[in-house]
Amino acid sequence: MPSTYPTLFISHGAPDFVLTQQVAVAALKQLGERFPQPRAIVIISAHWIRQPVGITASETHTTIHDFSGFPQALYQLNYPAKGDPELAARVAERLTDCGFDSELTSERGLDHGAWIPLMLSHPEAMIPVVQVSLPSDDLTSCARLGEALAPLRDEDILIIGSGGSVHNLRAMNRIEHTDAWASGFERWLLESVEGNRFENLLNPDRFTPLFETAHPTVEHFAPLLTAWAAADRNRPGKRFHHSFMYGNIGMSMYEFS
Repeated sequence: MPSTYPTLFISHGAPDFVLTQQVAVAALKQLGERFPQPRAIVIISAHWIRQPVGITASETHTTIHDFSGFPQALYQLNYPAKGDPELAARVAERLTDCGFDSELTSERGLDHGAWIPLMLSHPEAMIPVVQVSLPSDDLTSCARLGEALAPLRDEDILIIGSGGSVHNLRAMNRIEHTDAWASGFERWLLESVEGNRFENLLNPDRFTPLFETAHPTVEHFAPLLTAWAAADRNRPGKRFHHSFMYGNIGMSMYEFS
């Protein structure tokens, strides 16, 4: 087992992503083989923003189908992940020590930003999972959340931020045409992460005119900062997958160590 786990940012795409043959599906299926099995997974999804910060604390998780208008097969999928109430309590302690208000909840399950990628990367659902909400849409707070969670990496715990490298649903298309602005933003993002420019991500609208188009709202971008800060914001990350879904939905994935 590694002494310290890396942290990951993964793009989970549209909800029907799990039913497709997208190359990002294959990348996630291979992800479970890249590292030794962690003792537990802490995942932060774009689809849960809450103050106080929410922490799932149940023994087992329900599968939340928090979407509509997709093929019926998607609603039949279930990811019966175990929880870890003890780990959830320690996460709450960590957040309190770092100045966050938090609240344990045994009623909430895993939203699709959590269970869909985990169903692909760890399909056996044998690894305990704790989901933590984003504190707000403030990127600085999301980075602070990552720093608060960072010590968990020394306990064989894998921290994952789940969002989207480009997330503008109005720009989706079925002809798989990627616009120049989407490709341009992905290049800027790659250069910022691998060039070790964390400040670019904290204030993205200052550093690229493409941010507002790539992310009309920031919740799918924020887990990237959380994942990076949970490793070391002073060290660059590495992109291990890049593709697009429905033309302009960015599916890039990054590793931080």
